[in-house]
Amino acid sequence: MRARPSARLAADIGGTFTDVVVEWDDRKASAKILTTVDAPERGVIQGIQQLMAELDLAPDDVGVVIHGTTLATNALIEQKGAKTAFVTTEGVGDLLDMGFEKRYAHYDLFQERPPALVPSELRFEVPERIAADGDVLKPLDEDAVRLIAVRLASLGAEAVAIGFLHAYAHADHEKQTEAILKAHLADVTICLSSEVCPEIREYERFSTTVANAYVRPLMAGYLERLAGLLEGIGIKAPLYVMMSGGGITTLDQACRLPIRLIESGPAGGAILAANLAREMGEDEVMAFDMGGTTAKVCLITSGAPDRSRRFEVARVYRDLKGSGLPLRIPVIDMVEIGAGGGSIGRVDRLGRITMGPDSAGADPGPAAYNRGGVCATVTDANLVISRIDPERFAGGAIPLKPDLAKQAIQRDVGDALGAESRWAAAGMIEIVDENMANAARVHAIERGKVIGRHSMIAFGGSAPLHAARLADKLGMNRVIVPSDAGVGSAIGFLRAPLSYEVVRSRRMALAVFDAAEANRLLDEMTSEAMAVVEPGMGEGLNVDPPKRHLSVDMRYIGQGHELTISLQDRPLGVADATLIKADFEQRYQSIYGVVLDHVGIEITAWSLTISASTATGGRVTPVVAAATVEPASSRDVYDPGLGDMVSYKLCRRSDLRPGSVVDGPAIIAEDQTSTVVPKGWRAHIADNLAIVLDRAGENQP
Repeated sequence: MRARPSARLAADIGGTFTDVVVEWDDRKASAKILTTVDAPERGVIQGIQQLMAELDLAPDDVGVVIHGTTLATNALIEQKGAKTAFVTTEGVGDLLDMGFEKRYAHYDLFQERPPALVPSELRFEVPERIAADGDVLKPLDEDAVRLIAVRLASLGAEAVAIGFLHAYAHADHEKQTEAILKAHLADVTICLSSEVCPEIREYERFSTTVANAYVRPLMAGYLERLAGLLEGIGIKAPLYVMMSGGGITTLDQACRLPIRLIESGPAGGAILAANLAREMGEDEVMAFDMGGTTAKVCLITSGAPDRSRRFEVARVYRDLKGSGLPLRIPVIDMVEIGAGGGSIGRVDRLGRITMGPDSAGADPGPAAYNRGGVCATVTDANLVISRIDPERFAGGAIPLKPDLAKQAIQRDVGDALGAESRWAAAGMIEIVDENMANAARVHAIERGKVIGRHSMIAFGGSAPLHAARLADKLGMNRVIVPSDAGVGSAIGFLRAPLSYEVVRSRRMALAVFDAAEANRLLDEMTSEAMAVVEPGMGEGLNVDPPKRHLSVDMRYIGQGHELTISLQDRPLGVADATLIKADFEQRYQSIYGVVLDHVGIEITAWSLTISASTATGGRVTPVVAAATVEPASSRDVYDPGLGDMVSYKLCRRSDLRPGSVVDGPAIIAEDQTSTVVPKGWRAHIADNLAIVLDRAGENQP
């Protein structure tokens, strides 16, 4: 009898590289492939086939495939989604333009707004109205909906978003409209706000529903093609998809709500960092993920990443909050900037080096790739200052051309500054590091955190090259580089729980707390979440029994925004109103320094997550330093702390064992990335093979 398939595959598509990882019993292998931009699924299959051949892995040995992609994000940013229409309540058709009715840059007379996903000619209003309490003030005009269906067909609409006032609680008119449109538009994607985002605040609910409709035909087609290609090479294992909230979901659910995949790749990295923080006993951690196109920073406290239900995509103004498209989805809270290996450097009119946010991407890529790229990038700069071995980049799959990198940097940066290429490259690296440090500082300050108290977990193909210098700028004393850091997000997919979050907007004042109604609502939400999670349990995933995580959004009555308060997983009783109130007041006091005793408190939204965690290891036992490693060779590398080229020891990570010690200045090289250990830092190998960099005592800030 054949053993149960045990190999687990994960694939992460980034803007520059597609990372594929396989774990098979006690074996692990990874591949880094240039993203095939025109057909991203081809790169995934290429990487999988490469690893299957390397490990002699048969298709029947694969038990599960987990996937994350930036395709939905790119479609929104590049405006390459479906031709989408919007159907809404009569009188509110302009809400998508009105937004929050405020300017994100008050003194900029020429500020831009993100391009509308739905042009005015594809917005339609329907006579209907349901009040907030469910009373039907005006019945749905079904004849008007039929006329809209005819109009949509003539305009060639490919997707329709339906969003009516108060549909988050009373969805009857949305469902009636959907039924009529389906009868006339059989091949058109239709999304309801009551299903995509059943929460208060019309603008965010409508914009999220529109965005889901906009990307759904593209994402559903892509995921179905990928599933077909996997089956074509003999892999019949279930395909799961990483969500932006840090969990994985089934293929069907991903096709239905692709808007929840917006930050799926970075979320995998945050899950990897959170697991590693728990393993190594780190309470405050900054996850630093730097790939080929962007850099991401996420704060992790007590082994859990910060989370949010608000996200903004496609910002058009200097990455300024409010200048993008607001989405109301579960996300891991992080900041993302255009700083990656492919970020392009140039000199502006004031004679300053600027980096990104545009990227050379995978095609044509940095100048050193010798694939037609001519722009000077971060990868070119790292090559010129000798941080990267040109013969072993990406495991030798992409041999680099140092001469091309020097030429591009000299032309784009060096000549304008009157400096030779080496110093221009050093300046580019310093600027991109400072950009990332500024983003991390602001992200921490906005959340009331002291960034210097955190340890850093660095992963992604570029992060270990920059991590120690970034730590210097942020006042951090420890950097941890996990095993296989270059493909960290893909490994994070394999650690992510099978989960699904359901949110419902239902107002309930604590003064008249209705425990029976609250329990009824939570039971309904549990059934909805379990319907998504249960089909995936036992299909290639080794998961623990599912758990419920409950929380509520609360505010003083009359306020415009809420605080999230966790609930215990048990049936609620009348006495819980007092406990919930105490938790809210304690949280409010800690943030605002005051409690409003004379003002009532209300719950505005209920959140429930069903999560079945994958099995992970326990805490890592600290390793006592065994012996200082003697390097095999050395080369001159630019050290930004010393401001000059310095002789760096060169070590291969594969030669190091738990307890091995490497004193800086040194480079620890591996196939997918390299870790820079500057002078004043010491690296040792932990029991889980992570590289732990600690600042020397006299070098601490």
